Amino acid sequence: MKRLVCMTISVILALSMLGGVVFASSDKPVFGYVVQDLGNQFWVTVAQGIKDRCKELGIDVIVLDARTDPARQLALTEDLLQRGVDALLISPWDADSGGTCVEAANRKDVPVIVVDIGVSSGEIVTLVVSDNYGGGKLAGEYAVELTGGEGEAAHIQCQLGYKLLKARGDGFTDAAEAGGLKIVARQPADSQRSLGMTVMQNMLQAHPNIKVVFSENDEMALGALEAVRLARKQDQVKIIGFDAVDDALRSIKEGGLVGTIAQQPYEMGRIGVDSALKTVKGEEVEETIYVPVQLIIKDNVDEFLTK
Repeated sequence: MKRLVCMTISVILALSMLGGVVFASSDKPVFGYVVQDLGNQFWVTVAQGIKDRCKELGIDVIVLDARTDPARQLALTEDLLQRGVDALLISPWDADSGGTCVEAANRKDVPVIVVDIGVSSGEIVTLVVSDNYGGGKLAGEYAVELTGGEGEAAHIQCQLGYKLLKARGDGFTDAAEAGGLKIVARQPADSQRSLGMTVMQNMLQAHPNIKVVFSENDEMALGALEAVRLARKQDQVKIIGFDAVDDALRSIKEGGLVGTIAQQPYEMGRIGVDSALKTVKGEEVEETIYVPVQLIIKDNVDEFLTK
């Protein structure tokens, strides 16, 4: 009897230890997604696309938020790898920290699909990304249209080191300067609304005649808009964002931001899942999958608000 009790306790302990483990060998695939910041509407939409597509395909998915912390991002990645996920999807905080996560997955032979941003090291299956340069170019061309190609412009950047986000700025710069605008200020605000406001305040103090601003994401653009309003320069300064998050679309509708570049974050998430599933099935996947972008202004914003 005593021996039976001991065996029973041992089994219970073993099962409890395995309770949090996902077995990659089960019939139902399990994917993990590490996202840089669920405080940002764009990433919330990407994550929703991933969750919805996984549900449609009968795939279990674990979504974990790095909360803008590269160290936490790596810890979450390692946690998913320890659980035994069949594929890792990641939207990293930056290219270098993302590369560290990819290398960890490579050591476990877990395929990696990167959804936006990109990584600087490690081997990935594919990168699902918007046409960032093309989107920046659209913004620059619209800035020229708004100003007649005359006057001063400013450029608010995301975290430095993002190659893909840098492409947005490069596209804007090429189009704006080709159209006659002079970019007098360029400064990062790390993708955050509050920093976007601070950076814009500094820019206006140094360059009070700025006519148009391009922000590499909508969160910073909305922060910049607050700074412009506080300075009572909303009739002078036109702001164009990038991402087409809900707050930005409403702002365009209400006469705040003058435009944004629409990515398709929901579709990016879904494509990421499809790519991961193809990979675990042994099918070929393109090295880079480009998702189209579009300029949204007041004339067409209703089309996107109703979606």
